[in-house]
Amino acid sequence: MARIEKDFLGERELPDSAYYGVQTLRGKENFHITGLPMSTEPYFVKAFGYVKKAAALANRDLGVLDTKVADAIIGACNRLIAGDMRDQFITDFIQGGAGTSTNMNANEVIANLALESLGRSKGEYSVVNPNDHVNFGQSTNDVYPTAFRLALILRLGSYMEALTRLQEAFFAKGREFDKVLKMGRTHLQDAVPMSLGQEFHGWGTTIGEEVQRIAEVRELLKEINLGATAIGTTVTAHPGYPPLATQHLSDLTGFRFILAGDLIEATSDTGAYVLLSGALKRTSAKLTKICNDLRLLASGPRCGFNEINLPQMQPGSSIMPGKVNPVIPEVVNQTSFLVIGLDLTVTLAASAGQLQLNVMEPVITFALFTSISTMENAVNSLRVNCVDGITANADRTLQMVLNSLGIVTALKTTLGYKQCAEIAHEGYETGKSLHDIVVRERKLLTQEKWDEVFSFENLVSPKFEQ
Repeated sequence: MARIEKDFLGERELPDSAYYGVQTLRGKENFHITGLPMSTEPYFVKAFGYVKKAAALANRDLGVLDTKVADAIIGACNRLIAGDMRDQFITDFIQGGAGTSTNMNANEVIANLALESLGRSKGEYSVVNPNDHVNFGQSTNDVYPTAFRLALILRLGSYMEALTRLQEAFFAKGREFDKVLKMGRTHLQDAVPMSLGQEFHGWGTTIGEEVQRIAEVRELLKEINLGATAIGTTVTAHPGYPPLATQHLSDLTGFRFILAGDLIEATSDTGAYVLLSGALKRTSAKLTKICNDLRLLASGPRCGFNEINLPQMQPGSSIMPGKVNPVIPEVVNQTSFLVIGLDLTVTLAASAGQLQLNVMEPVITFALFTSISTMENAVNSLRVNCVDGITANADRTLQMVLNSLGIVTALKTTLGYKQCAEIAHEGYETGKSLHDIVVRERKLLTQEKWDEVFSFENLVSPKFEQ
């Protein structure tokens, strides 16, 4: 079974099972770019449901949309919000037209659902029309960015939860390894002692900072241009529509949206996306550093640092028997590199806006959704498949501290920099331990004083002595 739909470019045949219409079909045919339709991001579909519902409520309240038609549209929107009909959203993420194909995809699906609820056939647009009714007082240029911002807010919620759980996992390991003495390093050279717990706790702290930064940027997404229509002049919208639709969207979602003070500026501005992308890049840079550290500390096992053991996830080589690789930190590194690259995409697209609109917003949509969803997966994998199962090689880390020349720094306030440097140099040249040089040979410290200076507590939380 099929039906015929017509737009000003001509007629097209659609399967009668399709809730999308002719303009969606043209968009699908025109844009074979990523191979990923809008339906792959459920929050985006849900967000369109919320925005179109807020629009219908406002237009109904203002008396510019027939109550029966408005209620049918609202019911259709409820189905999108509930997660229904995702398979009907078929337009590619990256498209020309600033997202018009995606907006029309939503308009047509909602119109046909509304028609169905009224006992009408799909395509009877004289009763409920995608443009004249579902899109009443709207434009792609205010609806698409508003839905995008709402979808980002929803998507970021689960990503921030994933980061918070990773932070808690690092803190838990920090407590577990609190009494594991190890050598701290700068420039990849021995520095001064610390506990392995302090190192893990530091990673938890830095991830917590990222959650805070993302939460701050997310607030900027709550300024919207709903009701701006084509370029910000509110053409075709009722004078009371922008603030009322914004209020309805706030009430429906539980997020306090703010109508932009300058709708002309807001319609072409993509600055919030640049800030968000930068925050995602910052987190990626930090995660890259953490994963590099994990790979270094687990290197070996016999010819490397071998301070920690990562969970063994899979055989590491097709030629070397028994080899196991740090595959989870490696995949997180690669995901971080992807996000860092996509940040450049967002930057270029944001800078490519012209006059009253930035038509490159679809690629920003693709870049940010890809960054958030892939990094959320990577963060969850890092926690579950790596961090939770890490164990410490406490005996090895202790011996490395005791054999290190870096611990001479603890004697600097007592013996002075010059003498400590001479002692360290002698240890390097002869292979002698600092203990032998300081206590047994030069008798610069008593054994009692040595034990006091080089106690675990003093090494990880040094006390200043004059």
